[in-house]
Amino acid sequence: MRQMMMRKATLLLLPLLAVSGSPSVAHAQVPVAALQAHQRLLPLQGGRNFRDLGGYRSADGRTVKWGLLFRSGSMHGLTEADYRYLQGRGIVVVCDLRDRRERASEPVSWPTEHAPRVLSDDYDLDMNYMPKGNPKGWTEAGARAAMASSYPHMLTQFNGQYRRMFGELLAGHAPLAFNCSAGKDRTGIAAALLLTALGVPRATVVQDYLLTNQYLDAKSLVSNPATQSALAGIPPQAVKAMIAADPSYIEAALDVVYNHKGGAEGYIRDVLGLSHADLIKLRDLYLERGRL
Repeated sequence: MRQMMMRKATLLLLPLLAVSGSPSVAHAQVPVAALQAHQRLLPLQGGRNFRDLGGYRSADGRTVKWGLLFRSGSMHGLTEADYRYLQGRGIVVVCDLRDRRERASEPVSWPTEHAPRVLSDDYDLDMNYMPKGNPKGWTEAGARAAMASSYPHMLTQFNGQYRRMFGELLAGHAPLAFNCSAGKDRTGIAAALLLTALGVPRATVVQDYLLTNQYLDAKSLVSNPATQSALAGIPPQAVKAMIAADPSYIEAALDVVYNHKGGAEGYIRDVLGLSHADLIKLRDLYLERGRL
């Protein structure tokens, strides 16, 4: 019974911490005026950490196009007005990285008209990285170390979903959004891989990851009665470490990427399956010159 309660708690912690043919990118550009001065966080009533990845400068001097690449937490809370707004942004594909239990707990129902294709896998989240023993004994340092050690593991566990995301982007299926539950861990790694593939410097990738601390309303998440019950007995500092976007977490994943033979491009080639020609194509599709 105690093990079942621990698993329930950790499954809830990670989310906290944690149509027809698609138009090509060339036909999916959003007018600059519609971007409201390029808002990083989308102005949604029920969005969770829903952000535009545009505007980041790559190593070659180009910048990521606005209005094509989005990262998010669960879209369960989106309102009718939010759906209309997102349909106006022309999102054609959503890569939902959540497991089957998370999707069942927080279902998302896009309006039928102009609904995006939603891509997901049926799997059970592997929580073996969590601290061992009684949750009452979890420490902040132990929780932080566990989170950092989980990120390299997630690179492997979600490789198939990350590869599929890149396949969609190379096919020009954008605007595209990808999400998990909090928009921090699985989504944070996806964003880091994508920005790295686009040639965005490592320091900028980390800065984007840390924006979750600014844009994710963690207090509202942990105030949920069901969540409070699941977290009962876990020291507050341990919970805080799991909810936070700590630089050591994403750096642990980036270490794997950059320490691969051939560096980041070698990792992208060998692990994600993108050739040098694919990288050139990806950058031509999603980078531009002359605008921030």
